[in-house]
Amino acid sequence: MTTATGRSLAKDLSNWDPENPATWDPKRAWITLTITTYTMFVSFATWYVVSAVAPRLNDIGFALDATQLYWLVAIPGLSAGLLRMVFMFLPPVLGSRTLVTLSALLLLIPLLGWTFVVRDNTTPFPILLALAFAAGIGGGTFSGFMPSTSYYFPKRLSGTALGLQAGLGNFGISFIQLLTPWIVGFGLFGTAALAPEIDNSGELVWLHNGGLVLVPWVLAAAAAAFIYIRRVPITANFREQMDIFRLKHTWIQTTLYVMGFGLFSGLSAQTGLMINQLFGSFPDAPNPLAVIFIGPALGALVRAASGPLCDRFGGGIFTLIGGIGMLAGCVVVLFFLAPTSAADFGGFFTGILLIFFFSGLVNAGTFKQMPTIFPKRQAGGAIGWTASVAAFGPFFVGVLLSTIGVVAFFAWSVFLCTVCIGLTWYYYVRPGAEAKS
Repeated sequence: MTTATGRSLAKDLSNWDPENPATWDPKRAWITLTITTYTMFVSFATWYVVSAVAPRLNDIGFALDATQLYWLVAIPGLSAGLLRMVFMFLPPVLGSRTLVTLSALLLLIPLLGWTFVVRDNTTPFPILLALAFAAGIGGGTFSGFMPSTSYYFPKRLSGTALGLQAGLGNFGISFIQLLTPWIVGFGLFGTAALAPEIDNSGELVWLHNGGLVLVPWVLAAAAAAFIYIRRVPITANFREQMDIFRLKHTWIQTTLYVMGFGLFSGLSAQTGLMINQLFGSFPDAPNPLAVIFIGPALGALVRAASGPLCDRFGGGIFTLIGGIGMLAGCVVVLFFLAPTSAADFGGFFTGILLIFFFSGLVNAGTFKQMPTIFPKRQAGGAIGWTASVAAFGPFFVGVLLSTIGVVAFFAWSVFLCTVCIGLTWYYYVRPGAEAKS
């Protein structure tokens, strides 16, 4: 290296330390971030492929009732949460190169699975559930990628790096929800052997494209990770990583991220079904597929844009503002859960968009706070754990909506936001707070 930055960095990266300019290579850090962010984008698209395909299954001859459809959309959230509890331990065990490469290749299981099962409308429901569970791999990778990224950047840039990765990665949700209604309208180049399905009106539908279209993206991600990513010297076994659970702030940050990402991910999966439930019986009812991608895209954009601001002003204040905004959005939604006409949809969707917008601030803020509050090894574990719990969002939101109903769910959300606002103010923002961040 000819510049001051990285001048003492060993070729094998064995002395890598982002806090010391002499042993940090920013070019390598940003290349790694680019590849892992692209892979996370594809992973999140895979995670939500079921929410994009499921509403059309009955159109091509499946006979699934409303409860079965809710479960299909909810199960990827359950599996993502469980798998994140595995992925969170893997970065220091496998290293970033192996982790990202294998994670990308695992995405082929749900993508190819959904490509072929939608072609047979006699596929048993348990098989559909199994493939919905497999789609959670895409959500599970988050708890491996984010801690891994924290190893590559100094604390002063952690908000920017993690905000960009998570925010741009989250766009995968909107991407697949926006792409699927369009991509199922024609055969993909080079896949003529896969004949289209026929919907109830006799029209041709290429619903299998919902999974198939992502396969080349996944292969490109695996190849890029294998060729360009290098492992940095952060190592720890499973036992050494368990010490985060003795720390109070691990649990506080988990609660805050459940508010931010738990509601973000849950509403991303379930808003379309809610729109059908609340407004589907009215004349001129809104088309869920035309709008469900807007909220996730908005939240992802805010999260990505807020990262640099969190580096400058601290994450705590953004978590606080985001919590207040999410609370306001939940209150607005509560006024439109007993609609009398399709005209009430505007108020309902405004509240939903407020929740999504301010969730971006919460998610960016907490992911700046954790690298600031915890030492680097513990920060990786804390990021992985909080992300694991919040990934249950699509599952728990789906279960709550189908059991206690929409009114009770949003009343619970108001309570959650209120608690989180209090925790953020007391521990991280107020004058004299014990962990200013």
